[in-house]
Amino acid sequence: MVTALITHKACYDHVTPQGHPEQVARLDAVLGALSDMDLQRFDAPLVADDDLLRAHPQRHIDAIKAMAPSEGWRSLDADTHMSVGTLEAAYRATGGVVKAVDLVMAGVVGNAFAAVRPPGHHAERETAMGFCFFGSIAVAAKHVLDFHGLKKVVILDFDVHHGNGTQDLVEGDARILFCSSHQMPLFPGTGAAHETGIGNVVNLPLPVGCGSAKFRSTWEREVFPRVAAFEPEFLLISAGFDAHADDPLAGMMLQEDDFTWITNKLCDLADKHCSGRIVSALEGGYDLEALGRSVRAHVDVLKERAQ
Repeated sequence: MVTALITHKACYDHVTPQGHPEQVARLDAVLGALSDMDLQRFDAPLVADDDLLRAHPQRHIDAIKAMAPSEGWRSLDADTHMSVGTLEAAYRATGGVVKAVDLVMAGVVGNAFAAVRPPGHHAERETAMGFCFFGSIAVAAKHVLDFHGLKKVVILDFDVHHGNGTQDLVEGDARILFCSSHQMPLFPGTGAAHETGIGNVVNLPLPVGCGSAKFRSTWEREVFPRVAAFEPEFLLISAGFDAHADDPLAGMMLQEDDFTWITNKLCDLADKHCSGRIVSALEGGYDLEALGRSVRAHVDVLKERAQ
């Protein structure tokens, strides 16, 4: 089997103000790093409103549409900005992750990586924030449960920032286990260990400078046994690469081989519990060279493990 790469040219049309870390060049760095790989490429479709409504109320969708500018930028907060092309990009970013789930469920590909932007894991039910507009990974999780009829899904988030949006969207849904490691203190200020939802949320705050050993031992001790006990049928990854030592927005001090390691471990879990079904979606990563190298390390493993 092959690994799918889902992206779309519209993801270049989400243009942020000069100097903003979530910039168009991120997608160039990612796709450039993967350009010579034998991946099956697919265009990300527009997400259906029915899928968005699995996670967000209609008033949030309407509010995002209403804020879309006809020229220039509109700022939703100090970090989160919409350009003329943002609305389509956000629809395709979420639609791309849903498409990835559908491809894997249909057996067309062994696994998939959605190279899309804007990211999604900070978008709460009714709040766009942290560069994010719709909770792509949570939408995809609810899609695979509701549309494909699975009973249990796990979302694993190794972005350096807490996936507060994903937590907000899934913490009341016992069908979904959400596990996040993240630097603390750091934006968005959530993700304390005591935040456990209805028992389906595992937060692993890590100190600045924690490095490889602490990161790996925490996942080994706190996450992998919990996932095994949950026995999910599908594994979704919020793949942020801003925990890299070169990233300007944080200081967790990981390297590419840490992303190779965790991807192999998550593929092991998917092989054991999910018939190999695994989908990964791009979240953070703001040093362009480190982002490209880290994504390549991540997708190299997915390609090797596709079944």
